[in-house]
Amino acid sequence: MQPEVDRIAQPWGERTPYDRDGTWPVRVDSYLEPGMTADAVERWVPTASILHSNGDALDVAVAGDRIVGVRGRAGDRVNHGRLGPKDLFGWQANHSRDRLTTPLVRSGDRLVPCDWDTAMERIVARTRELLDDQGPDALGFYTSGQLYLEEYYTLSVIAHAGIGTNHLDGNTRLCTATAAEALKQSFGCDGQPASYADIDHADVIALFGHNMAETQPVLWMRVLDRLAGTDPPRLVCVDPRPTQVARHATVHLAPRAGTNLALLNALLHEVIRTDRVDHAFVAAHTVGFAELAERVADRTPEWAADICDVPARSLREAAEIVGGAERLLSTVLQGVYQSHQATAAACQVNNLQLIRGMLGRPGCGVLQMNGQPTAQNTRECGANGDLPGFRNWQNPAHVADLARVWNVAPSRIPHDAPPTPAMEIFRKAEQGSIRMLWISGSNPAVSLPELRRVRAILGQPRLFTVVQDLYLTETARLADVVLPAATWAEKTGTFTNSDRTVHHSDKAVDPPGDARPDLDIWLDYARRMDFRDRDGQPLVGWHDAESAFTAWQECSRGRPCDYTGLSYERLRDADGIQWPATPANPDGTERLYTDGITWAAPDACESYGKDLATGDPASEAAYRQLNPEGRAVLRSAAYVPPREAPDAAYPLQLTTGRTLYHFHTRTKTGRVPQLNAAAPEVWVELSATEARRHGVAEGDLVEVASLRGSVRGRLRITDIRDGMVFLPFHYGYWDTHQGAGPDGTAGRAANETTVTDWDPVSKQPLYKTAAARLTLVEPAHGAPSPAPTTTASAPTDPHAAPPTRGGPSAVAEQRLG
Repeated sequence: MQPEVDRIAQPWGERTPYDRDGTWPVRVDSYLEPGMTADAVERWVPTASILHSNGDALDVAVAGDRIVGVRGRAGDRVNHGRLGPKDLFGWQANHSRDRLTTPLVRSGDRLVPCDWDTAMERIVARTRELLDDQGPDALGFYTSGQLYLEEYYTLSVIAHAGIGTNHLDGNTRLCTATAAEALKQSFGCDGQPASYADIDHADVIALFGHNMAETQPVLWMRVLDRLAGTDPPRLVCVDPRPTQVARHATVHLAPRAGTNLALLNALLHEVIRTDRVDHAFVAAHTVGFAELAERVADRTPEWAADICDVPARSLREAAEIVGGAERLLSTVLQGVYQSHQATAAACQVNNLQLIRGMLGRPGCGVLQMNGQPTAQNTRECGANGDLPGFRNWQNPAHVADLARVWNVAPSRIPHDAPPTPAMEIFRKAEQGSIRMLWISGSNPAVSLPELRRVRAILGQPRLFTVVQDLYLTETARLADVVLPAATWAEKTGTFTNSDRTVHHSDKAVDPPGDARPDLDIWLDYARRMDFRDRDGQPLVGWHDAESAFTAWQECSRGRPCDYTGLSYERLRDADGIQWPATPANPDGTERLYTDGITWAAPDACESYGKDLATGDPASEAAYRQLNPEGRAVLRSAAYVPPREAPDAAYPLQLTTGRTLYHFHTRTKTGRVPQLNAAAPEVWVELSATEARRHGVAEGDLVEVASLRGSVRGRLRITDIRDGMVFLPFHYGYWDTHQGAGPDGTAGRAANETTVTDWDPVSKQPLYKTAAARLTLVEPAHGAPSPAPTTTASAPTDPHAAPPTRGGPSAVAEQRLG
């Protein structure tokens, strides 16, 4: 093994093979800024990654009161010392010269600096005015998937019991709302059944719309190392793009966009037809099998092949692999969540696991993956609008129990209607019923669909907008008050990854200027608003991160996400602990449902379920009749075509997605030299067949247009399926480095083109269903596409573009053991 590797050119590093049921070898990755040596590091501060959902444990190197590098933690259960490119280099964004360091308030058409008292009193005055004039429904909160547990819980208490509004959601609505909903639909409760360690034991791994190689690169390293062993797992990949997962798959299915449910119904048909069903497990632990079998009885591979445009023989081969697995692990992400019939499709993946009896054993389970590093905390703390602790808003006993924890009357907690999802919050702001919107750690002016509409909403004079962030983002520029926030490694707290692993993150350095942790901002707001409980005591009774964690532990007591066996002291010494962790089981729980389905009973479940076609919530009575004994529910659904289909004017299907080197809207990664150089600009992907049909070539400047807007980028010809065009969604319409004003033609943000539509069940926006056309703007004249060559955007012709390299500044150390 080479001791040093260019981790832009080789993003997954070198292989350390191991076999099924073996132990993943340790490989410690590290990077220090040029000129810095390990001897010069003054201290190493433990934390975990905040730029993807894997939760890679790492130590931050500090010298001279600044971060100078990172190293992976060898003993951690998640990464065994490995780090991905964003882990290795992303910390440099903390030191960006354009960090916000003082509050700003709007004066006419400008944002001007002020002190914290001025900014906070302006927010408090507007809050009180709206509460007096219009009531709590005039206020909305929109948060992130990147803050800490303690911050989400504090915000949840403020919104639910302080303000009394139902208008609270996170940008997790854009990436993992379907994960949560699918788990609630099938198992009665959120929480990932499987563990990352199941990769060590599985003989088949099926990835549905999950570009693991780019979204969770360290998890992909674990798969690569299994593939390099003597008994590698077989991979089934469902993805229309030629991802690294697809290139390593035994079977790669590349369906038309919006047809996932048809494909999955055909797989279920074949598994049932060939009687690969664990009938004993199904009888003991599920309800709904007869309805499911009837639903898919005529959904043959030939039927799905016509809809999905994939060969029927490939569907049969995939079904044979899934049906014949001894230990099957399935993973799901945005290719399902952000597409048509999202929750219905995600539930069918759960169904595959359940009818095969592949649950609760090593190598057997499902990971309805998260897209953001702390999305799990958003959901469990109720910052996505649900009640904290996975309580059921329709269950009066759950509301009363939460009211007991907070010492308020149950009537103080809004529960007469479902929580308001993000797209509805913005629609209410557009219509004028929400007059104050507090946005923390998110950039909706780039990440929401149909950006022209979003900019108009945020720019309304009648909407008072607060933005809490690190930089003057596209969204912050439209705000009335901007609050400078501290970020990862500048504050203390905990966060939980996609497989329920809790890590503690200590403060390593001070934030710049007057920037404050999000927790301190919420605590200051609660104090100024003087929120009180029923005994007249402060509603928010904690004062720092550790006391907030203690308060959350009490809220989680006896709930599925029980944290009562944890503490800051234990987490500082541990290498990741998975909830539930109780005093009787302080070391946590590797996988759920090892002894049956535990949280689906009518009195315990987080949700009574919804109609998969309409999204209408089921009643308690209906759920009791369906599932009196609290088993997993095999929910079935019929495929229907997407609403927006290609036509003569817009003949292509548009899909958007991610690249390995960036995270969300590039507010951090766009400021990191190595990551920005690897993918500096938006690009467009098209197949060679479609390129010939449209008369375009590699590197040409092209325009992708939909009914809503257009984007310009240089063309990359890849092995993407015919009939589809791809845009990476990370790029905003302002230059992240120069701070320039909006481009009159927009043209950089993929969401100029995406449609305002969402899944009826999870309310997650559909970024992969638009119809589009492509036209030539300017021939290449030798200009290459900026798309990386190392990932799914690799050119069909390997000589078409120079290879993506990081050079000396991207060389990181990797050490075995």
